[in-house]
Parts: sequence; C-alpha cells; structure tokens
Amino acid sequence: MTLSPLPLVALAELFPRGIAQYAAGGLLIGLGVATIYLGTGIIAGASTFLESTLSYVSDVPRFNRAKYLASRDWRVVFTAGIVGGAAVYALAFGEFGWTTEVQPWRLFVGGVLVGVGTRLGKGCTSGHGVCGVGSLSGTSLVNVATFMAVAIGTAQVVAALGVTP
Repeated sequence: MTLSPLPLVALAELFPRGIAQYAAGGLLIGLGVATIYLGTGIIAGASTFLESTLSYVSDVPRFNRAKYLASRDWRVVFTAGIVGGAAVYALAFGEFGWTTEVQPWRLFVGGVLVGVGTRLGKGCTSGHGVCGVGSLSGTSLVNVATFMAVAIGTAQVVAALGVTP
C-alpha cells in the first residue's frame, strides 16, 4: 500500500490566503531567535522578556533577578518591537481596529489564563515552542505537547457546548 501526499487542493483549503506570509514569518522568527541566542546566549521567550521589563516598575524579587537587570534594556526593546511590529503591519496593510468577534471579557479571561499557564509551564510558546523544540529540549517537547493537547481538548469542549464568540 502506497501513501499518497496530501492533495494540493486540501492545502489550499488550510491556507486560503496562501502560505508565503506564514513561511516568511517563520523564517523571520527563526532568524530573530537565532540572532538573540548567538549574540547573548539567552533563549528568546516572550513571557520572560515581558517579565524582565516589570523590573522597571516593581520591587518584587522575582522581577529583579540579576540576569534580568543585566539585560533588561535590550529586552524592553525586543518587547516593544513585538508591539511595534503589529503597529507597522496595521499601518502597512490598513488593518486597524477590532479584528475579532470574540467578546472583550473572553479575551481578558483568556489572557489571564495564558499568563497563569506561562508561569506553571515555566515559559511560553515562543520560549518552549520555537526555541526549546528547536534545541530538542525534553522539557520543551513535553510542554509543547501539553499546550497542544489542552488547546485541542478545550476547543473540542467549547465547540461541543456550542459556545460562540
């Protein structure tokens, strides 16, 4: 029995806007995290970068670790770049305003749950999913598998309950 590759028609349905922007985004993310790691030896996890910026406004010891204080200036630039990149995209492509049908309170609750999850998982999808999996870290492989299983399970439960945005 021979397995045939997924027909291109099926791929077109999965990526109705094409794959070029996804491929370009993936290459840029990979280049960015590789550059940060090669230049600093620091894994580019967004939750840790955001946490380190809190050392500017908080006296909580967790946010004021020596490794955060020593590198927080360029981490702030990185974190601002994430927000700035979205702004540049909006300016370049004219996509302003609210772009989702999800109710704001649900986004807020989801954001809080993601924040709690990043602390429980000791990192976020960028640190574990991009950098950790790319380095074949066992912890990251387990974390990403857990992220995906919980996300898929949650989506199935929510869909079965008929919850809409």
